[in-house]
Amino acid sequence: MTASEPSAQADANGSVLPGVDRASPEALPSAQQSEQSSHTASIVESPRTGPDNMDSVLILDECFVAEACIDRFLGALYTRAPKTDWIVVYEKKDVTIKRKRKLVTVTRSIAKRVEDDFGWKDPKAADKAGMPLLDYVIGGMDRAFRQKLFYMLHAAEQAGLAPGITSGFRDDYRQSIASGLKAANDKSYHGGSSRGGYGHGLAVDVVSMNGTSKDERATETRKLWKWIDEHEKQFGVGRPYLGGDPAHLAPIDGQEYAAHRTVSMHAKLAGKRHTRVAASSRHGVTTRAKSKAAAKPATTKVSSRL
Repeated sequence: MTASEPSAQADANGSVLPGVDRASPEALPSAQQSEQSSHTASIVESPRTGPDNMDSVLILDECFVAEACIDRFLGALYTRAPKTDWIVVYEKKDVTIKRKRKLVTVTRSIAKRVEDDFGWKDPKAADKAGMPLLDYVIGGMDRAFRQKLFYMLHAAEQAGLAPGITSGFRDDYRQSIASGLKAANDKSYHGGSSRGGYGHGLAVDVVSMNGTSKDERATETRKLWKWIDEHEKQFGVGRPYLGGDPAHLAPIDGQEYAAHRTVSMHAKLAGKRHTRVAASSRHGVTTRAKSKAAAKPATTKVSSRL
């Protein structure tokens, strides 16, 4: 899903100017240019804010190949992010209710949000694939997507937002042990077999590492997502599911983003007109049905659903 991209422009210091597509291959230094340089430039500066383990991103010294630099940077963001999430579980609970004027005890399922540790899933999937963890999680993503993701998350890092990657590539097996709402095992844009499999993953989940408590990190994560929304066109990466899966990032020129975010105004207006016409055509039938129902004597019916 790679497309031809414009050449990146550079300022006097050699850094890529904002506003251009920094994921262009021309924006990356070649191995020959890097070897001829008398001093190796560090791509990542010291983070401005974040927890104590933030120094783990300073791993790009003496990095001569741009692709290796990108993988190591994204791998550091993945390593430092805790693999926890909130999921909904259902508990069986006996409750007493009144039914047909009698008190009866029934069992109901009560929804409850609990924190879930899924840090074991990626290592297990990588072991099953016979690969090192970071080669599996980072290397399984599409190369062009990794470049765009690098430039966006590096810019977010410099803005003090401290991004962390909680999930990268997933094959069919890894998707099968995912929790909550999810795509079919082979349909995941994280790298399902129907999407191309390893080397073609086009999705990643990100959160912020700023904050010392869960509430603070949740607030900082919302700031990160808002920043991503504001810069998605600049870097070519956005959030297809603004509400359902807010941490999920994908290329804005990809199928997933288009399916969930790119809807023409014509289609929206056509949908509204169709709804109005359907409601108008049902008006007479609904009125007649209500009139017949009003003529019948009122009865009391107890629902059998709990």
